[in-house]
Amino acid sequence: MKPTSGPEEARRPASDIRVFASNCSMHGVGHVFGPGSLSLRRGMWAAAVVLSVVTFLYQVAGRVRYYREYHHQTALDERESHQLIFPAVTLCNINPLRRSRLTPNDLHWAGAALLGLDPAEHATFLHALGRPPAPPGFMPSPTFDMAQLYDRAGHSLDDMLLDCRFRGEPCGPENFTMVFTRMGKCYTFNSGTDGAELLTTIRGGIGNGLDLMLDVQQEEYLPVWKDDDETPFEVGIKVQIHSQEEPPIIDQLGLGVSPGFQTFISCQQQQLSFLPPPWGDCSSVSLNPNYEPEPSDPLGSPSSSPPYSLMGCRLVCETRYVARKCGCRMMYMPGGAPVCSPQQYKDCAHPAIDAMLHKDGCACPNPCASTRYAKELSMVRMPSRSAARFLSRKLNRSEAYIAENVLALEVFFEALNYETVEQKKAYEMSELLGDIGGQMGLFIGASLLTILEILDYLCEVFQDKVLGYFWNRRPSQRHSSTNLTSHPSLCRHQDSLSVPPHLLPCHSALDPLSASSEPHPGILDMSSLHVAFPSSPQIKSQCISLRCSSYRLRSAQLRHQKSSASHHPAGHGFRNVELGP
Repeated sequence: MKPTSGPEEARRPASDIRVFASNCSMHGVGHVFGPGSLSLRRGMWAAAVVLSVVTFLYQVAGRVRYYREYHHQTALDERESHQLIFPAVTLCNINPLRRSRLTPNDLHWAGAALLGLDPAEHATFLHALGRPPAPPGFMPSPTFDMAQLYDRAGHSLDDMLLDCRFRGEPCGPENFTMVFTRMGKCYTFNSGTDGAELLTTIRGGIGNGLDLMLDVQQEEYLPVWKDDDETPFEVGIKVQIHSQEEPPIIDQLGLGVSPGFQTFISCQQQQLSFLPPPWGDCSSVSLNPNYEPEPSDPLGSPSSSPPYSLMGCRLVCETRYVARKCGCRMMYMPGGAPVCSPQQYKDCAHPAIDAMLHKDGCACPNPCASTRYAKELSMVRMPSRSAARFLSRKLNRSEAYIAENVLALEVFFEALNYETVEQKKAYEMSELLGDIGGQMGLFIGASLLTILEILDYLCEVFQDKVLGYFWNRRPSQRHSSTNLTSHPSLCRHQDSLSVPPHLLPCHSALDPLSASSEPHPGILDMSSLHVAFPSSPQIKSQCISLRCSSYRLRSAQLRHQKSSASHHPAGHGFRNVELGP
């Protein structure tokens, strides 16, 4: 703030616009509202200030509008690490059920749904499986559970896994977790479920990951009875490499690994980070798979829900759709709805899922933070002629069986570096404030403290003009009766007041009655003055002043009488005195 200059400006109130203009740090205001009359120079300064303020407001509006559009930019970076968490690896045999584990009861309940068999074809199908037909008097079970069927008849990892090593150390079926998918019974390595510690790797390249040798068990494959959408024509294993937070969607995202080959899958970790609304569309809220919340837990169980993932959202969306359409869920779907029966599988669940996948009915946003793996796949034939006999003796299988059923799989990191794909705000709040401050300094020469000066001036105006009006009004009403004597008309009446002779004071030397001890009626006392006038303090002071003036006038008259007593006969004197103006 600039100091005030001059006594005239110092006497002005703080609410005066000229005082504010002379002290304000905003450029140009002092030239517009300064002292002096209107001139061309003042008008030019006013136009310049108005133009600068308008330009500043236009620039600020543009910056605020750009900030409200919530733009973002994507940054790609590559970082190094000394240790990486090994991904989850899910394996599924392309054949969902082993032929040796099917029973007449299974064909009765699930033959039509899974294999497209008519009841009259059950005996022929059992014969094709090499199984005896249903005994006479066969009675099917009253209920049937699809999950139990896949658990019992699905391929067992104990039979498929021939060799397992992780970073050169042996592993086994205990390092895998059984999981149901749409392909049936599958197994996940390094799933991290039930609080299991996640495995890590400290080097990249072949030999520093997961090495598997698997038997696909072609002799257990179901015969192709009819050509439909669910009939598999392939042989081998499907593999999906994913993070521990994502459920496997292996029927859509799995990689095929064929027997008779050694397959190498090289991975590179990618960490994705997306922005939530309004800058992006990511989400981190887990969804409840139940179409209708259970009565026991109407708000869901956030603590037990898995972290949000794109595949998890799609799986929950499919679960809700099937539960709404069919009143049940498929065996691999989460939630508390009952598992569909084989007939519901055939008539409702499978058609509903296929229709939903074709029309992409699930609108799932990207997770705010996720990990995915870029993969490169290569393969070579195995076994070689020189190794076939050795493997035949080691596995106790024929060379032909090994060529048709055995495969090798190796999953490893290409290197211990990973990519980061991160969305960032293109325009932060700090940048908006910086732009506004720069425009403010450029066009009007102001700062944040200038805004405080304007607010302080508005407070002064409010206090002086608004509150001062009410503060001055109350005392004026309360003391209106005490200010009567200050009115000009009342003063004129006091000036023309006539005092009779008996109220004027008399000198004792000139008045023969003054020698008497009794009070003379011509002498004005204080008590008579107080009775004659109201008791208001201001009027009382006026009366005392009037008494003193009358006394001085009477003394002057007496002195004049005394000086002229020798020249005038007795009896002449003043009888009435009128106080003039």
